[in-house]
Amino acid sequence: MSSSSGDSTDRQIDSSGVPGLDEILGGGLTPRRLYLIEGVPGSGKTTFAMQFLLEGARLNEPVLYVTLSETREELTDTAASHGWSLEGIAIHEAIPSEASLSHEEQYTMFHPSEVELSETTEVILDEVNRLRPRRVVFDSLSELRLLAGSPLRYRRQILALKQFFAGRNCTTVLLDDMTSSDRDLQVQSISHGVILLEQLNPEYGSDRRRLRVVKYRGRQFRGGFHDYAIQHGGLIVFPRLVAAEHRTTRDSTRMPSGIAELDTLIGGGIESGTSTLIVGAAGTGKSTLAAQFVAAAAERGQPSAMFIFDERVNTLLSRTAGLGIDLQKHVESGLTTIQPVDPAELSPGEFCHRIRQAIDRQHAELLVIDSLNGYLNAMPGERNLIIQLHELLMYLGQKNVATVLISAHQGLIGPNMTSVIDASYLADAVVLLRYFEIRGEIRQAISVVKKRGGKHERTIREFRLSNGRIELGEPLRNFRGILTGVPVIEPSSFDSSEAKDRE
Repeated sequence: MSSSSGDSTDRQIDSSGVPGLDEILGGGLTPRRLYLIEGVPGSGKTTFAMQFLLEGARLNEPVLYVTLSETREELTDTAASHGWSLEGIAIHEAIPSEASLSHEEQYTMFHPSEVELSETTEVILDEVNRLRPRRVVFDSLSELRLLAGSPLRYRRQILALKQFFAGRNCTTVLLDDMTSSDRDLQVQSISHGVILLEQLNPEYGSDRRRLRVVKYRGRQFRGGFHDYAIQHGGLIVFPRLVAAEHRTTRDSTRMPSGIAELDTLIGGGIESGTSTLIVGAAGTGKSTLAAQFVAAAAERGQPSAMFIFDERVNTLLSRTAGLGIDLQKHVESGLTTIQPVDPAELSPGEFCHRIRQAIDRQHAELLVIDSLNGYLNAMPGERNLIIQLHELLMYLGQKNVATVLISAHQGLIGPNMTSVIDASYLADAVVLLRYFEIRGEIRQAISVVKKRGGKHERTIREFRLSNGRIELGEPLRNFRGILTGVPVIEPSSFDSSEAKDRE
């Protein structure tokens, strides 16, 4: 049940106001409960809090921001950087004034915690009773912890605040910047829900951010880490992909390439709901082959999406146009989208989010990832990359989307060609492109080495990018050892093969 206008006491759930987070939380936040948001400075806690309150203001709810560290001016500047106005949000500054610096204001007989905590709490509670807000944010607990002086008094203070706000139909969010030397589990045990914001610093590229729901009483939520980004307009969360949540029962259809010899080789074309891995050395024509499938799909009116890591869009369009593959007109018509991916600025969650948008909004039926090498380089610190790729392929299969993956071999020619990432066992079909040398000339060969659930030609054919088009020759039956890169001509067929070449 989504959040709507009216009294929050009549609602079962409140929206957090952060795109993607409600999906992780199983719908949103349970009203009249206390929540803890933990994160180091710079992880986006204040931005999160503003989005939470702005969502309440949008629903005409009275909301209150209690700041114990930042001034109203600083909060206003933060909001302006996202294009927001804090109009409709009551801000209460509970920070020491300049007068506290004077000698007369220094305590001599009493510890500051015995005076300041009581005074601060009393002022805050008076403000709450005056405004009767439905949403409150405390920023931050580190100040309250210092004012309390002792762990016992701090815990009792939080418990008292929890009971106070619950009795006033108020959803409360506490921010903790985790500046304490010891990890504070006191508030975690008291809180109804806890969300941890993390900021990671890779050796190269921009910072990566992820969150985890540590606890959420009485509600099923999606566990594990979820990537998020701070963009203009606030936090956006990319929920971890779970393929089992997207099961469909659509029939599989065949998607031919439009080249008769190629379709014969791969058994009539690629099938929807399956993944095809095109693997080979650099320059063998892997991207061109994928572009041919995309163009053929567009000619049939089927939308496609290409995510390219290793090539500029203009280069791809001009290069494929020289081979008779007119992707430009399909891009202009909207049937084909080409999204370049910057390897230094991407997180796995955001990449999956872009793919989900291509499926849900553009209804793409064919998806190309070019290449897995770029995908791996974009996320060098991600140890579970192969598991994420498996989940992604499962999701695309559930959505009945045909997926083409491209992977470049290390090296150019020889028997010991290897891939940086071995995804051959994940793919339903594997198309192999290889260089081979014959009579002092470098040529290319294509073969299908794997295809689940369908017949395919087991021959090796010559593959050429010439005469302004893709060409496949007859099966290379007069050679052995083509896949080693240095084949041997069968003696019995040498003369006839040479004569045929002269013709």
